[in-house]
Amino acid sequence: MSDLIDDPDPGENAPEFSVSDLSGAIKRVIEGEFSHVRVRGELGRISRPRSGHIYLDLKDDRAVLSGVIWKGVAARLSVEPEEGMEVVATGRLTTFPGQSRYQIVIEDIKPAGMGALMAMLEKRKAALAAEGLFAAERKQPLPYLPEIIGVVTSPSGAVIRDILHRLRERFPRKVLIWPVAVQGERCAPEVVNAIRGFNALTPGGALPRPDLIIVARGGGSVEDLWGFNDEAVVRAAAESGIPLISAVGHETDTTLIDYASDKRAPTPTAAAELAVPVRLDLLAWLDGQAARLSHAQSQSIGLRGQRLRDLARALPRPETLLEAPRQRFDTWSDRLPAALTRSVQVRRVALSDAAGALRPSLLRRAVEGDRRRLANTAARLNIHALTRDIDHKRRELDRMTARFSDAAGRQTKGWRERIDALDRLRETLGYKATLQRGYAVVRGDGALVTTRDAAAAAKALEIEFADGVLGVGETATAPRKAPKPKEPPKGQGSLF
Repeated sequence: MSDLIDDPDPGENAPEFSVSDLSGAIKRVIEGEFSHVRVRGELGRISRPRSGHIYLDLKDDRAVLSGVIWKGVAARLSVEPEEGMEVVATGRLTTFPGQSRYQIVIEDIKPAGMGALMAMLEKRKAALAAEGLFAAERKQPLPYLPEIIGVVTSPSGAVIRDILHRLRERFPRKVLIWPVAVQGERCAPEVVNAIRGFNALTPGGALPRPDLIIVARGGGSVEDLWGFNDEAVVRAAAESGIPLISAVGHETDTTLIDYASDKRAPTPTAAAELAVPVRLDLLAWLDGQAARLSHAQSQSIGLRGQRLRDLARALPRPETLLEAPRQRFDTWSDRLPAALTRSVQVRRVALSDAAGALRPSLLRRAVEGDRRRLANTAARLNIHALTRDIDHKRRELDRMTARFSDAAGRQTKGWRERIDALDRLRETLGYKATLQRGYAVVRGDGALVTTRDAAAAAKALEIEFADGVLGVGETATAPRKAPKPKEPPKGQGSLF
């Protein structure tokens, strides 16, 4: 019993550690046992101080693990951490002695499965839609025939070749390519810089500002296309002052830039088809419009000529205007001598009966009154009044005819100028103008030749240049000039 009392306390044999030593030992044990781990959990309490580092919590229903993402790693992340997102974080466990806690230093972070990724995408889509970035009234109409098209895509992929090939087939246009990375961490910032860079160009400058922008990429997985779901890319597309077509992925792929763009194309090739019309269709439309214009002009001139002839038939001839007055004048001329004779006889009898009762002065006044009435009647029967009326009517007719002729001449001149302008446009868009730039048209056995196999199979070839046609093959002939347009036959004048 006394021996037990004399023995020293067993606890005094345990080694002593300082707080720093013990913290360092724990740190070495944890880092040695968990040098590289993958942890699945839900993100919470995300903090982004000015230093650029990201502090967060990984949690499940029973525990919480602190985490940190250093500034250099945060800039390379393909997915931006958001609170409530379920992720798989890869990193190493360590301790933070200053607060007596352990934490994970995250080197990579990814959504935990497709469901979490799509949930985050739907959340971002709803937030951007609430701001009105996808509203239909914000969208701009596409230009019918842009002079310059800007393409934002990878310069080495098949996408740019497909776009350029389809533009050459439909309607060749000038294309400016802004090369960008189409996946990875550099995708979103480079696409944003490209869209804003095109908008910053000066119209008509050394590097002209495009009239239309196409953002294009080939198909891929959701992770490959994730850069086009970035919030900065969506905002740049919505703020673009230049109409923008998005052509990201295949027909079934949909990214957030598709909702913010002015037009969504299912494929890059379809984007080129939306950008420009078909040149041959425009030429056919122009030919149809020229034919309609010629027909309308001929019909209008015919109708106006018929109306003029109808109006001319409705106007009386000058001879007919004088027929009735002449007839009345002849009738009155025939009746006047007899009437005067009878009047004189009656007055003579009356005078003779009243000669004894009337004084000479009264007789003279009666005779003078009869003479005045006779002079007035003769004045009214003067043909000069009718002649003046006819001259006035003729001057009115000449004035109306001159006005109608001037109006018809001005309208015909306007039609002629429009036809000349359309003809010049037809010459510019036709293949004859292309021959002047050094191209040629090849025909074999009377048909147009567009491939090497068709040329090899033809028995004889004809090559049309700007200054004539050259035959090649079995039935080759001497060079001859290109046929000129047929002139109208002699005796048949121009429509104008």
